[in-house]
Amino acid sequence: MFYRFHTQLEQKVLLLGIGILVTVSIGGIVEITPLYTIDSTIERVQGVRPYTPLELIGRNIYVREGCYACHSQMIRPFRDEVERYGHYSLAAESMYDHPFQWGSKRTGPDLARVGGKYSDEWHVAHMTDPRSVVPESVMPRFGFLLRTDLDVHDIADHLRANVAVGVPYDEAMIENAKADLAAQASVDGDHEGVLARYPKAAVGDFDGQPRRLTEMDAMIAYLQILGRMVDFTAVRPEDLRQ
Repeated sequence: MFYRFHTQLEQKVLLLGIGILVTVSIGGIVEITPLYTIDSTIERVQGVRPYTPLELIGRNIYVREGCYACHSQMIRPFRDEVERYGHYSLAAESMYDHPFQWGSKRTGPDLARVGGKYSDEWHVAHMTDPRSVVPESVMPRFGFLLRTDLDVHDIADHLRANVAVGVPYDEAMIENAKADLAAQASVDGDHEGVLARYPKAAVGDFDGQPRRLTEMDAMIAYLQILGRMVDFTAVRPEDLRQ
């Protein structure tokens, strides 16, 4: 009987279309309705903040150079990944990323917790000649970042653009964007002001060229903050389910 009904249903285009619409509607309601019963689909975690102007430019360079094609920024909740990389990734860590850098393609290691793992000098050497520090690496050289001065003329507008998509940069951050960018990559800059607006930011001469502000400075500043905003020793699983 069911076979006969199904055969008739397939032969009647209008009836089949109505059946598909009803099925898809039910599925959509089941998936969408729960979203209206919670405040947010992203768990709130203390410590997550917008990127500093220098980190933000570094992230743009990271995306521009296609680093995401070989490195994910998503530690999955499996024992082997947690033991190798650290605490599994939380959605809140990427809440200010446009676009986020999650994924599972790894020609190289995951970078979600790379911040503070290596020194600035190591990163410069690795970017300039990857095989000088990792002999088996297949990563291309990015030494040109050391020779490319950073374009910072529109950094305040860049922060305003991020505000438009929900990143909570305030007026003080926008007003001090260019100064904070220069100070973060300087040995004797206003680190106190930078850290007051952007806690835990790495500061100093990242690329070993104190008289220049280069794309290498920005790239390393970005890498050095990855995974360092959240204090995972204070994160409890039960808090994330609230």
